Amino acid sequence: MTVDADRLRADIEANGEFGAIESAGYGRTVLAGSDANRRARDRLCDRLDDAGLTVRVDAVGNVLGVWRPPSAADEAAPVVAGSHLDSVPQGGIFDGPLGVYGALEAVRSLQESDVEPDRPIGVVSFTEEEGARFGGGMLGSAVATGQLDPAEALALDDGDGVSLADALEDIGYRGEGVLDASEWAAFLELHVEQDTRLESAGVPVGVVTTVTGIAQATARIAGQANHAGATPMDERRDALAAASEFVLAVEAAGRREAETGGNTAVATVGRLDVRPNVTNVVPGGVELGVDVRDVDRASMERIFTALEDSLESIEAERPVRTALDRTLDVDPAPMADRCRSALESGADAAGVETMAMHSGAAHDAMRVSRVTDAGMLFAPSRDGISHNPREWTDWEDCATAARVLTEALAELAQK
Repeated sequence: MTVDADRLRADIEANGEFGAIESAGYGRTVLAGSDANRRARDRLCDRLDDAGLTVRVDAVGNVLGVWRPPSAADEAAPVVAGSHLDSVPQGGIFDGPLGVYGALEAVRSLQESDVEPDRPIGVVSFTEEEGARFGGGMLGSAVATGQLDPAEALALDDGDGVSLADALEDIGYRGEGVLDASEWAAFLELHVEQDTRLESAGVPVGVVTTVTGIAQATARIAGQANHAGATPMDERRDALAAASEFVLAVEAAGRREAETGGNTAVATVGRLDVRPNVTNVVPGGVELGVDVRDVDRASMERIFTALEDSLESIEAERPVRTALDRTLDVDPAPMADRCRSALESGADAAGVETMAMHSGAAHDAMRVSRVTDAGMLFAPSRDGISHNPREWTDWEDCATAARVLTEALAELAQK
């Protein structure tokens, strides 16, 4: 089975023009519900229609095109592949679009071959995977899998008073009903790796074993603001000094789990809100955003236990009060054995070497895996850079991964 590498490249490059920014590289900003997002959606729907797929847009803007070949039984559940078209601000051109247009290219390749699938094959583009404007990410797939109520999703606003419902209405992509991913026979997602493991190993395709679990929390440390010059060192209730100990405790807990496990655990403090945040005032309060991830739920819990112990020690040693509240908690998502097997046999058929690996980033496949069999494959990322205009995956690697996806879809659609 072959794919048209030039056609795939042309699709990704054309999509990269929407929301294009001046940058060293190929950058774009395509927020969900923006005009750039409208143009990206319009082009995708046109390409799906050109390929003979029946296109549907649901209430939260998820786009699904379905190819129903004459060989497919009327009652057969479809096999679906895809990803997303939205980006982070100043993101790259491959994160998301490679999965969408790679899926479309796979369908076109199957149409041009002698394969006669027993099942329909779908191409999906989920709304707001990045969470850069509405919600916390993977919004469209959360709705399609029953993990987020569509009315709740539509009511989310972007901080400027614009709701998702209004944004989708404005660009003409507030459809009807809701996609139900539980009705799919299987789901595959092609994505750029966003790390250097494939590049370092010289392997062109990664088959994902598990998508990492994610738990986020807000830590609060309350001290007392006071004059930086007139407050003696032994009388200070410095919340930022206490927070600095906690930041190091987060790092240490993540390192311990990574070293004793399979180097899959990570723990990060990525946000600090210091009050009053004035140079000549002892900080009176700090709020910290904590992110903990691993493919092992027990490891994640051990990290949080260590963080709670750290806060207790800080309270005992310093005149401050602390609290830790989880704001997000998503279990690790193992990929289905039969999807992994299809990807591996697809790689064998294409003569492509693969490497088993976990995903440290969240993806729509994580949501879909809760309701049907799901699998993921990665294409290499140069220097591991993503969410950045310098994000790059060689065109040959894009085509190679799409070829493996095509073979895997063909296998899954015969069952």
